Amino acid sequence: MKPKTLQEAVIFYSDPNNCVDYIANKRWPDGVVTCPTCGRKDVTYLHTQRKWQCKSAHAKRQFSAKVGTIFEDSPITLEKWLVVVWMLCNCKNGVSSYEVARTIHVTQKSAWFMLHRIRLGLSNPAFGTKVGNSEGGSGVEVDESFIGGKAINMHRSKAVNYGKSGSHHGKTVVIGILDRDARKIRAKVVPNVKFGSKVYTDESQAYDKLHWRYIHEFVNHAERYVDGQVHTNGLENFWSLLKRNLRGTYVAVEPFHLDRYLDEQIFRFNNRGHKEHPVNDYERFNLAMSQIFNKRLTYAEVTGKSEERTII
Repeated sequence: MKPKTLQEAVIFYSDPNNCVDYIANKRWPDGVVTCPTCGRKDVTYLHTQRKWQCKSAHAKRQFSAKVGTIFEDSPITLEKWLVVVWMLCNCKNGVSSYEVARTIHVTQKSAWFMLHRIRLGLSNPAFGTKVGNSEGGSGVEVDESFIGGKAINMHRSKAVNYGKSGSHHGKTVVIGILDRDARKIRAKVVPNVKFGSKVYTDESQAYDKLHWRYIHEFVNHAERYVDGQVHTNGLENFWSLLKRNLRGTYVAVEPFHLDRYLDEQIFRFNNRGHKEHPVNDYERFNLAMSQIFNKRLTYAEVTGKSEERTII
């Protein structure tokens, strides 16, 4: 069964056997379950425990569907995990940890950690590859945004210093690029771009040297926002959605965690679908679930208490 709505997903994944079968089919599509420790393929399924047991004698010979995924070592059941994944993938305005805590009856602290682990699963595996098209095409938009609070909402003493240093003082800088042909966006770091691509930006001095290797055109926002194909409206749309979520749903996001919230928004934006290729809620959920394997995030890492932090 492929649920189409959140209600159908809650009903279907309330059966733990459906959860185990779904993850097993995603992880081992050929139907051959492999021991994650030794690689043995003739494991035995323990129906009463919903686990597999390797026939070789070694540590961790019993393993569940959570092993090797973002759910590993979590006492929270898969019935709750999969519903939260569905919600985060398909709620356009995001989901707060308090809402998740009330919905699946866990503590707010647990819900907050769950959401960060899911965001790790949503992280874009395509980072590091090139965008743009040296043959021409619609081109690539590049723009930066500053994420942070407003002076009007700060304490008076802090707001005075904030204003003296400029409107961007104390904010986190995010760089984004949008491939118009692929309709995909990347943010956080600027990956390599194919030389010869058309690059559209605003008039910021940070982009002055782009013309050395790219066909660089810019629009002066002091005069106009669109000059034919030269504009950054696609990225402005993304920044608007991102900031709306940060201010309305998540309220206060530390710069240390901002990259994870970016991954969440990028995933929904890149998989929103369009007329030529519509994407429904199940397809978006199914894509997210295909990215949860071989990723791990501990509470020490997400709170910054571990020396080795997960790089997304």
